[in-house]
Amino acid sequence: MTASCSYTDVIFDYCDVLLNWQPRRALDGQYPDDVLNAFFDRSTAYGFWHYDELSDLGWSEQQIIADYSAHHRANMSDTTTNADQIFADYFSRQQLALYDMIDGMPTMLRDLDMAGVRLWGLTNFTAKFVHAAHDKFPWLRLLRDTVISSEEHIHKPDPEIYRRAIDRFNINPATTAFLDDKARNADAATAVGLSGIQFHSAVQSRNALGLA
Repeated sequence: MTASCSYTDVIFDYCDVLLNWQPRRALDGQYPDDVLNAFFDRSTAYGFWHYDELSDLGWSEQQIIADYSAHHRANMSDTTTNADQIFADYFSRQQLALYDMIDGMPTMLRDLDMAGVRLWGLTNFTAKFVHAAHDKFPWLRLLRDTVISSEEHIHKPDPEIYRRAIDRFNINPATTAFLDDKARNADAATAVGLSGIQFHSAVQSRNALGLA
């Protein structure tokens, strides 16, 4: 039986919706645990998550390596060692962070596509990561196009990035759903006329989309 859906178009966030992204996996075993704990601690000044946001906004790998090194070399008491190397190692191994697709999402993409729903992406990510994900997980090729924050130099929940996606995809917001694991990003989509849905699981999202 052919599937049906309440929407003509669905836009997907990538991390924690389509992809199980685990950045620490790229460096596990390469550095002591205490170094990685500090590097990935969200409270660490000029740590991984600070530069992850800048990367999503379009900073190059070279900019990030240089800026991270400058900040951490200047602080001799910092617990993060190898300041000149750790981000370089991360970037060279970062495909390992693309652990898998989220459970149920390949089937969901297939069923939506078979129902004639047009599928798109809108992500706070880098173009390099998006292309690597599409190479690793062929189901992502069902997405017709993706707006990537690093190319736009703005990111969710800035309303402008949603408007750019609407214009670029040539979609009707009133018949388009947007799935994101973060409530603030789903709410921002709703504010520009899309149906923002906070993602919790494939099963929950199928129900929210009316996918039967």
